[in-house]
Amino acid sequence: MKALILAAGYGTRLYPLTKEYPKPLLKIGKRPLINYILDKIEGLDDVSEITVVTNSKFISQFKKWEKSLKTKKRLRIIDDLTKDHSDKKGAIGDIDFVIDKAKVKEDLLVIGGDNLFADSLEEFIFFAKAHKTSPVIGVYRLKNISQARQYGVVKLNTKNRIIDFKEKPKLPKSTLAAMCLYYFPKETLSLFKEYMQLENRSLIAYKRVDRSDATGFYIDWLRKKLAVYGFIFSGQWYDIGNYKFYKEAKEQWVAGSD
Repeated sequence: MKALILAAGYGTRLYPLTKEYPKPLLKIGKRPLINYILDKIEGLDDVSEITVVTNSKFISQFKKWEKSLKTKKRLRIIDDLTKDHSDKKGAIGDIDFVIDKAKVKEDLLVIGGDNLFADSLEEFIFFAKAHKTSPVIGVYRLKNISQARQYGVVKLNTKNRIIDFKEKPKLPKSTLAAMCLYYFPKETLSLFKEYMQLENRSLIAYKRVDRSDATGFYIDWLRKKLAVYGFIFSGQWYDIGNYKFYKEAKEQWVAGSD
């Protein structure tokens, strides 16, 4: 299995804090946010290699960060060759780019570089393997329905199969928010290319908004083609998208985690 950390965004909602500094390298406690993600992946025996995808603007800072690491697994940093927010590939575009660039042919674990969560990944991987060739996403139960309007919202059936997925709905159908945490079996990796080709054709034909950055649109498309399941996490979780969530994470992250 390969692991991919998405770190090629430009963090515009955290400007000016992230104008010249990548969001995954912001400090939580005494350590960069991305280090907590690495800790989770380090505990997985099945992962043979970790890739961090970033952009041309921030790659030198990630290279410097890499020198400070002590990791047991092979780590590689890939530049997605974009230089600013207007040029970005988006999350799905970056996954597709890395699959091609790194010639990924194994199961792929994907984690957003701004995801801070307390639970281990071992049960998530066990659940994913039990579902064989079906993709699995991490989901988190929010406290109330109003919070759900800020996230991609998932509805599961009694077998934890995703039966509905909406990006930031005005009327959420559940309190389950999609974390940027995915397990894609190797048999499903070619579907990224198919989706990107469909998206590019639609952009040209209809001049609509690019949906390659919101992974929820991809999952909603994917669940209509094959079974996709959700695994519910229960520990602390922070999706650090703006100052409010970054401040909360710094203040509330459990003592001893750093």
